[in-house]
Amino acid sequence: MLLKDKNAVIYGGGGAVGGAIARAFAREGARVHLAGRTLAPLEKVAGAIRADGGVAEVAQADALEPEAVEQHLANVVGVAGRIDILVNATSLRGDLQGTPLLEMPAEDFTLPILTAARTNFLTATAAARHMVKGGSGVILMLSTSAAVLSGRDRRYHLTGGFSTACAATEAFARSLAGELGPRGVRVLCLRPDALPETWGEHAEVEGGNGPKGEVWRYMEGGAALGRLPALAQVANAAVFAASDFSGAMTGTVLNLTCGSVMD
Repeated sequence: MLLKDKNAVIYGGGGAVGGAIARAFAREGARVHLAGRTLAPLEKVAGAIRADGGVAEVAQADALEPEAVEQHLANVVGVAGRIDILVNATSLRGDLQGTPLLEMPAEDFTLPILTAARTNFLTATAAARHMVKGGSGVILMLSTSAAVLSGRDRRYHLTGGFSTACAATEAFARSLAGELGPRGVRVLCLRPDALPETWGEHAEVEGGNGPKGEVWRYMEGGAALGRLPALAQVANAAVFAASDFSGAMTGTVLNLTCGSVMD
């Protein structure tokens, strides 16, 4: 098991991506501590993990509130003794895409940026303060291909402030990695492309995001592999990134875009 006896905290653990990562971590032997603003989805993920024989704890904590984050992490350390892995899988408000910048209210543009910057800063720095005491730890952040789209794709997707939020997350991960590296803590960012499994009820709509829809066809056509990534692939990449197998990696972005972005 790649994460045997590791303590992993996952903010946004009740969401599609956070939940998939939590289940993958648990299968690899980690004790997962799920946190989010709403308990019901967290309990659902924790229940699935426990049913498979894993260990999962749940706590209600708003990753945008410094006191809530500090208290939650202190509670985890009080019970588990340490934090080995921190994952921030909270929403970066990608739902605010689709409006041309010249028509977008300032609040809709800045909200994804401010949300991404605040939640990643609060969770990563708070966890790092615990990690540096033991001289080890891994911090994982989530970005998307929106951070580095081509001009053609930026015209097509109208990403608003979401692309800036993703780019800011990647830049912050690199800066934090530079500061924490000498103290034994690694910082990495996962960058998937769109995940059709998270599109829900809209995934089958003709003319929308479904397999017969324009958006889906456009995005698959722009990927070198001719397809979009799966949740399980993102979760497995997170396992690798959090494990000692990636011990030589920090301050970088794992490209999980199926080749829609090449760097």
